Amino acid sequence: MNAVPAEPTPPVWRQRAIERSTRAAKLRAEQRIERFLEAAQELIAAKGTTDFTVQEVVERSKQSLRSFYQHFDGKHELLLALFEDALGRSADEIRAATAAKKKPLERLRVAVHMLYEQSLPRPGRQSPLFTDFAMQLLGTHPEQVATAHVPLLDLFTELVEGAVKSGDAQADKPRRAASLVMQTAMFTAQTPGVPSGSTSTQVSAEEVWEFCRGGVSGKV
Repeated sequence: MNAVPAEPTPPVWRQRAIERSTRAAKLRAEQRIERFLEAAQELIAAKGTTDFTVQEVVERSKQSLRSFYQHFDGKHELLLALFEDALGRSADEIRAATAAKKKPLERLRVAVHMLYEQSLPRPGRQSPLFTDFAMQLLGTHPEQVATAHVPLLDLFTELVEGAVKSGDAQADKPRRAASLVMQTAMFTAQTPGVPSGSTSTQVSAEEVWEFCRGGVSGKV
């Protein structure tokens, strides 16, 4: 019985040509996506809100509507991409800042301060972490929002675990504790403040930290 002949190996030059073609196509796609993201960020900065249309993004990016829908299902997916990027950058910045601190509890303190400051609403522009938009998406795309938070949650979990190991914190479920700390910092930053008579006073980053510290250490 004759053996089945093996498939001929493609020439090396052909393999290289295909690889170059694939890399070039991937690079072009990444560049198109980046232009859409930059256009959306510019619109958010100009309007101070996420209230813009896909057509506005397309026109500002100087690309086609067809190209937009090749990369995104719609506006919600574009905003999710921006949100995920913002959270990823936030995690990188916080990780770099906490690495400079020696004590685990001080690392966690720096992280809470930074996350709170990054989540504060800024007059005339959208919050860097899009907290208001995230709240809207929680009801419609909870899984995607949860996925977007993973880099930050992983970092805060590491920080809580470090504080537990050093004896500065108590947490049977460090990841759950980290999630509560994150939510406290992010959502407190979005509130108008603590009522005081007929006015309200903005909560400070240090007040948020002291509250979180009491929660993880058991010492108020």
